Amino acid sequence: MEILTDKKAGVGMANLEKFSETLQSLAETDKDIIVVTSDSRGSGKLVPFGNRFPKQHIEIGIAEQNLVGVAAGIASAGKKVFAVSPACFLTARSFEQIKNDVAYSDNPVKLIGISAGVSYGALGSTHHSLHDFAALRAVNNIIVAAPADNYETEQAIIQASALQQPVYLRFGKKNVPDLPGQIEAPFLFGKGRVIRRGEDIVLIGTGETVQPALEAAEQLAVDNNIDATVVSMHTIKPLDYELLRQLAELGKPIITVEEHSVYGGLGEACASYLMENNYRNKFKIMGIPDEYTVTGSQNDIFRHYGLSCEGIAAAALKLLQ
Repeated sequence: MEILTDKKAGVGMANLEKFSETLQSLAETDKDIIVVTSDSRGSGKLVPFGNRFPKQHIEIGIAEQNLVGVAAGIASAGKKVFAVSPACFLTARSFEQIKNDVAYSDNPVKLIGISAGVSYGALGSTHHSLHDFAALRAVNNIIVAAPADNYETEQAIIQASALQQPVYLRFGKKNVPDLPGQIEAPFLFGKGRVIRRGEDIVLIGTGETVQPALEAAEQLAVDNNIDATVVSMHTIKPLDYELLRQLAELGKPIITVEEHSVYGGLGEACASYLMENNYRNKFKIMGIPDEYTVTGSQNDIFRHYGLSCEGIAAAALKLLQ
């Protein structure tokens, strides 16, 4: 077993707060950065940004389609635009505008889906974004990513700001621990990060499922002498096919873990590549099944659907039998 530790893991802030902090840092020297919100300045942790840079913030109100259209127009004039709205509404109500005004028109808007996955918890299925990966994977000319910790978030914002290409980033609400491997596995869009190396099974997570996958790997090592590789596959599109090939050639079982429907997300993207290239690894997709989603906190929902440390470890043991 090898955990890639170039720094001690600690409990970081919520990725949304790191997003806001990083954006403020960039805006200090770059007046082209513009933030557009849909009554989401508070939930997007952007009150400090608006207070510091009032001329670089535009509030649209609860009108997500307008949000994306306005953001596309400003981006077409050469500004670096971050359009911030709850992920469930941003990628459903505004899908047509994302497709046509942003991606197909090649306007480099940075779409920030906040409170993603099941972060809204008790507000129920209407406020879950379990469709965003599936929908946006089908749209040409957009990067789709879900940073797992503060390091990945900071790098994603810095790199996205410099890109002349549309980008969708999704963030949850809870504080997230720092993952290891920042030196050995730096963040780059389209390149997954191996944060733990093992010999027996591969756990591939994205966003806030990476931490429970890492915890499950450590539990498997202690309780069962099972050594797991853990990957943060932060970019869903373009997927890191080279890394996936290397993992498949180990010949070990592979589990994908995502805070998304089991349809159309990380798992099906990986499965498609494996099948098309004739790999025969044992394989399992862990996510939210096709049913009316239970109501509760994010942790409650993770436990119910086996996306917790214990659930992932149990799935790994079953696959290895």
